[in-house]
Amino acid sequence: MATAANVSAARLSFWARMAIGMSLFIVFGFAQFGLRGMVDYRHAPVVMHLHGIAMLAWLSLLTTQAVLAGRGGLALHRRLGWASAVMLPLIVILASVTSVAALRAGIYPPFFTAPYFLALVHVGVVLFAALVATAVARRGQMDWHKRLMVGSTILLLEPALGRILPMPFIMPWGEWLVMIIQLGVLALILLHDRKDLGHVHPATIAVGLAVILGHVLVELLAITPAWIAFTARVIAA
Repeated sequence: MATAANVSAARLSFWARMAIGMSLFIVFGFAQFGLRGMVDYRHAPVVMHLHGIAMLAWLSLLTTQAVLAGRGGLALHRRLGWASAVMLPLIVILASVTSVAALRAGIYPPFFTAPYFLALVHVGVVLFAALVATAVARRGQMDWHKRLMVGSTILLLEPALGRILPMPFIMPWGEWLVMIIQLGVLALILLHDRKDLGHVHPATIAVGLAVILGHVLVELLAITPAWIAFTARVIAA
């Protein structure tokens, strides 16, 4: 007969379910976009394929780490954690280079201006990297670590939502809707905090602030003359 401990070990933790659920949603968002013929993969720059492979690898690592942590495999979790630290700068670089390649090839979404698109990618990836880097730095504090790692994935929902929501018809409000959905996902962590801790964890609040800050910064940068001029120079280079 299975003991209570065995049953608990077999059951996925809240954090593993969150990581798996969001990862599947992100993959679905991009997959359905491609299946609808919205992407010309044959003529896409090579760096875009590399970026996609890197993000799939990241999501696979994230879900593996979350499952290991929830089932007592902390030793392997920690060893694999160094792969996250190595992959993070690569993801930042690939995201930046991919966005520039998209701008120069003119294959970014037509409902975004070029400055908006450049800001959207770079603000998002910098905040994502900041949350992950903080999570790695606090890897000895599991309460912070798991909330920041899962919280960083909430930021990755943005490009997937942009491919699922009818953005051409709901702009300029589309990005604010994305933010509301992201905060709605964060609310699941908030409710878990209240149930598990009796209060909202500071890391959960930090993730919420990062989500809001990201959207506000993108909107402001997109209309800032210096950023608009910088984007023009990037495209022309």
